[in-house]
Amino acid sequence: MSNVVEFKDFTFKYINQLEPTLKNINLEIKKGEKVLIAGPSGSGKSTLGSCLNGIVPFSKEGGFKGTLTVKNIEPYESSIFEISNLVGTVLQDQDGQFIGLSVGEDVSFIDENNLIPQSEMIKNTEKALKEVGMENFINHSPQELSGGQKQSVSLAGIMRSPAEILLFDEPLANLDPYSGKHAMKLICDIQKKTGKTIIVIEHRIEDVLEQEFDRVIILSKGEVVANGTPEELFRKDIFRQYGLREPLYIEALKYSGVNLETDSIYPISKIGTNENIKKVKTWCDSIELKEKRFKDNILSVQNLSFAYDESKSILKDVNFSVNRGEILALLGNNGAGKSTLCKVITGIEKESSGDIIFLGKSIIKNSIKRRGEKIGFVMQNPNHMITQETLLEEVQFGLKIRGVKDFTEKAEKALEICGLHEFRHWPVTSLSYGQKKRLTIAAILALEPEVLILDEPTAGQDYKRYKEFMNFIKEIANKGVGIILITHDMHLALEYANRAIVLCNGTIIANNSPSIILGEKELMEKSNLKETSLSQMAEIMGLDPEMLMNSFINFENQGGIR
Repeated sequence: MSNVVEFKDFTFKYINQLEPTLKNINLEIKKGEKVLIAGPSGSGKSTLGSCLNGIVPFSKEGGFKGTLTVKNIEPYESSIFEISNLVGTVLQDQDGQFIGLSVGEDVSFIDENNLIPQSEMIKNTEKALKEVGMENFINHSPQELSGGQKQSVSLAGIMRSPAEILLFDEPLANLDPYSGKHAMKLICDIQKKTGKTIIVIEHRIEDVLEQEFDRVIILSKGEVVANGTPEELFRKDIFRQYGLREPLYIEALKYSGVNLETDSIYPISKIGTNENIKKVKTWCDSIELKEKRFKDNILSVQNLSFAYDESKSILKDVNFSVNRGEILALLGNNGAGKSTLCKVITGIEKESSGDIIFLGKSIIKNSIKRRGEKIGFVMQNPNHMITQETLLEEVQFGLKIRGVKDFTEKAEKALEICGLHEFRHWPVTSLSYGQKKRLTIAAILALEPEVLILDEPTAGQDYKRYKEFMNFIKEIANKGVGIILITHDMHLALEYANRAIVLCNGTIIANNSPSIILGEKELMEKSNLKETSLSQMAEIMGLDPEMLMNSFINFENQGGIR
């Protein structure tokens, strides 16, 4: 196969930075390959993608050395229009990519630009939308769609592109696991049907490599530190070394003493050898299973219902409780009612019926302000919460309006806990999305809530930050705070939650330990949740999924292997 992308001794530096973002990149990508480019936050992977599609250095003032060719064209010597005919790009923020008033208009944009006759354009658009299962949404506005549906429309649009190289920049960042699985399958189906080169930039390794990829390229601090097949890199144990998380089943194989250098490990369908099964069973039997119990009830939701109008009920007779020091995962697909439930608890929305009991007393007549003194709510989008100019001012703000005397001391302590103290005098606008997320949590923590609700707390964070952040959440819980995590991340629920409830169409359909819930295949399918690779591993090996997951979590909690 011929090379369609070549980096030779390529170094790139933004003009306002002292150090290069990309350093001495030597890389080749062949025609028709499926390649994953991974790396922790700040590794340079998105900049690498922007160099490929001509966004930099063409439109940003930067300096570079070496050469980059895409289909024998140097992007920085060409126009973005010319490069767009070679490299089609789906951005992380899909809303920033839509240009049509309707789904159909958006997908037909390329044909319209190329002066394709209208009758042919309509056929092409309908065919592309049918390929991604969105033909019934042709007249809908893109803003009416869910994250997964927007991703599908973006894929339909890029299918109309003449580009032979398709670049996806963090395609899973805003998707729930079920939608993410669907998106990755669509991406790989496109490659099978068209033979196009696929480049995916992403740090959710397990979700991407559930599909078979030809190669993984790992970046760290602007340099290529690993380049090989997924199987080769799994055998070298290289992902954790650079702050990335390998699939859970690979970790379980390691913990079981499976020889990664000789035994079958990728794809997951190949792991069910007699030798592997024997080792995994022996390991599971050796783990002491411990269950943490909580008795001190702090918050109780009783027969709660909510509707925006009489014709559309969002929550129906919801019952659950949260105990002091407990971490409760609130699971469910997009539209299940998770965020709405938490808005009702905090008073942002008013329940239609039912009661909310806090420390033995009803709070349904309490104002948002009164509830907010004891129940903290951190929204998914930090930009919806931040109002002040600097980090310190943001955390001080809530303390000041409550008349707290030592507000600066409390604010600085909260920033320190969240790993932001050194930036306390920085303007908020200089922070990354993940840092803004931690800032909003610091502002709520400073108020010392007794219940803390976090909406998708780890979305968009790499594994290193994810671990730091969730260990920090565990410390808060250990101090007696009840935690509710709204999450699509099944790994997070399995590893950190003491209990999980599953919402489906506004109704709770499960309330149990995460290992039991995630091991029930029918339940996962009913609620449009995605099973972890541990569940798949258990099925392939003929093991009890609850036993395998409990062994995995208890082993990690007892120190594990690092």
